[in-house]
Amino acid sequence: MAHRGASEDVPEHTLAAYRKAIEDGADALECDVRLTADGELVCVHDRRVNRTSNGRGAVSSLELADLAALDFGSWKGRAGDLEAPERYDPGERSRVLTLTRLLELVADTDRRVELAIETKHPSRWAGQVEERLLEVLRRFGLDRPGPDGRPSPVRVMSFSSRSLRRVRAGAPDLPTVFLMQYVLPRHRDGRMPAGVRIAGPAMRIVRANPGYVARLHRSGHQVHAWTVDRPEDVDLCVRLGVDAIITNRPREVLSQLGR
Repeated sequence: MAHRGASEDVPEHTLAAYRKAIEDGADALECDVRLTADGELVCVHDRRVNRTSNGRGAVSSLELADLAALDFGSWKGRAGDLEAPERYDPGERSRVLTLTRLLELVADTDRRVELAIETKHPSRWAGQVEERLLEVLRRFGLDRPGPDGRPSPVRVMSFSSRSLRRVRAGAPDLPTVFLMQYVLPRHRDGRMPAGVRIAGPAMRIVRANPGYVARLHRSGHQVHAWTVDRPEDVDLCVRLGVDAIITNRPREVLSQLGR
């Protein structure tokens, strides 16, 4: 699963980053979504745009037109990163990416590419984030299984169990992933919040407590670990039977896995 696209090589959350991840053979794409002041979902990780653009301010206080005027790409080169490939058009990769545009990219791909969408909380818009997300997914027919009976390629992830409850209430067929920076005492035996079937532990949890993966599996949960970039972490995930790995380096990880 390509974390914010092929984000080691190309500026994160840009159309070029996701195109490269697809070209590299990623099975799935991961993105974060935030709601703008005028109700558009955009793929931006941080609460503020300061780190990944030439602008300032909170995403939630800016309209889409404000974000469209910013450069979301050249910061990576300015930071001394020499890996950004020149074959990508700088103007294209600089634009803010809407969730709608990302879904269009996936729809136009000639193979199945799954999508893991993380809702970012806390947010001034609270439940409007999930409401708008489900509206967009319904428009693409991605909030439920397809006509052929195959599950939706979309799963929704969050550190907020409340966010995941909202998603399940509005789209019961969508898989949800509970992300964890730490394992709370009530989850140590492998339990997840009600209705959640996929655990999303940070890689450092997997390193520190590899037996936790087995407990999650015994409880009937899949395990999607993040962010898995180091070769030794990839090997550990394989040994433990982790179901999905989220990485900034999809091409290198696929190569390590022999694919």
